Amino acid sequence: MFWFELLVVLLAIFVGARLGGIGLGVMGAIGLAILTFGFHLQPTAPPIDVMLMIVAVVTAAGALQAAGGLDYLVHLAEKALRKNPKHITFLGPFVTYVFTLVAGTGHVSYSVLPVIAEVATDSKIRPERPLSISVIASQQAITASPISAATVALLGMLTPFGIGLTDILSICIPATLTGVLVGALFALRMGKDLDKDPEYLKRLEDGLVEPLAHTEEGGRTVPTSAKISVGLFLLGAVLIVFFGSFDVLRPAWIVDGAEKRLGMPETIEIVMLSIAALILIFGKVNVAKVAKGSVFSAGMQAVIAIFGIAWMGDTFFKGNMPFLESSLMAMVTSYPWLFAFALFILSILLYSQAATVRALVPFGIGLGLPAASIIAMFPAVNGYFFIPNYPTIVAAINFDRTGTTRIGRYVLNHSFMIPGLVATAVAIAVGFLLATIIL
Repeated sequence: MFWFELLVVLLAIFVGARLGGIGLGVMGAIGLAILTFGFHLQPTAPPIDVMLMIVAVVTAAGALQAAGGLDYLVHLAEKALRKNPKHITFLGPFVTYVFTLVAGTGHVSYSVLPVIAEVATDSKIRPERPLSISVIASQQAITASPISAATVALLGMLTPFGIGLTDILSICIPATLTGVLVGALFALRMGKDLDKDPEYLKRLEDGLVEPLAHTEEGGRTVPTSAKISVGLFLLGAVLIVFFGSFDVLRPAWIVDGAEKRLGMPETIEIVMLSIAALILIFGKVNVAKVAKGSVFSAGMQAVIAIFGIAWMGDTFFKGNMPFLESSLMAMVTSYPWLFAFALFILSILLYSQAATVRALVPFGIGLGLPAASIIAMFPAVNGYFFIPNYPTIVAAINFDRTGTTRIGRYVLNHSFMIPGLVATAVAIAVGFLLATIIL
């Protein structure tokens, strides 16, 4: 029965990925229904804690966007990039990395990608180089952000094993940054120089490449409310890091004779919802704009995806754990890096780091993988660059008016493949090294 049940899970993921948006979550529910009513697997508890944490973070990020905070961050990034155009292949990914690290979502990079493309073109640098690694950097930063849905999900599952937020960040931030840096070095060697690229020369000859208009720095006024919203959002991120790093900062109560301290899931929910409220008040935000923003919409879609897919995945793995343990435990324990391949492949199918973590990490825990190894392999969930149809990838291709950033004739030989594989592999390798030292 295992193989039929696995087929149901894979079909639900495949169809859900094709539908896009909330399709992943609702198809997960279809798969769960078949597993429950058709194969009589007992459903596990839905991932309520993870979902509520993501709702809280996304609400704060949506308020930040509605207050103009994201536009202010883009304004700062644009000034920095234009002052150092020759180093765009390194500055571009650094900016998208920091943006994602702070905001907890890679969707903030949409606003920076056209700036990177324009600065590179104006500086006669092949735009494919900075654009490709900048997109990858925005993905890698998800697994280093203290408030991303993926990190929050991982923290919730590893907390019972004595793992705190600081443990995850102390490994994943340097590991992913190193991966992005090495990926940028590889990106520097990609393709011909712009003045020798046949596609660019053809577009230039046909008059298809024209200068893009951009706003002069001096003519832009940033409202005070936008600056306040950014400050409040950063305060929330800092508070979460502090509460996660120092348990004594969180209140404790005596319950049934034992001390029970406020958990990190509840802490994140309280802090980020409170930050959202402060942004609404002091940022003078039109509340209706929050729900209509792209950040809030994408975040809510992620919640629904996790609701269906993670619930289905948990039910499948728990129902088949005896079979999986007897078949795979020895192999995965001896070669833990094999689990990284599983994370990478599933992330290609799910297009979501958080959904991948929630679906597969409980299985790794059940197989007895050490928490340190799971943290080291965390960057493996960044595999959705493999098939070039993720929105940030498509956006980067369209922003490059020179035509150097593209999908190859064989689809998989696209501009993002080499930087993505290099950054992910290096991040995992450095993660294992740091895990042996730190944990």
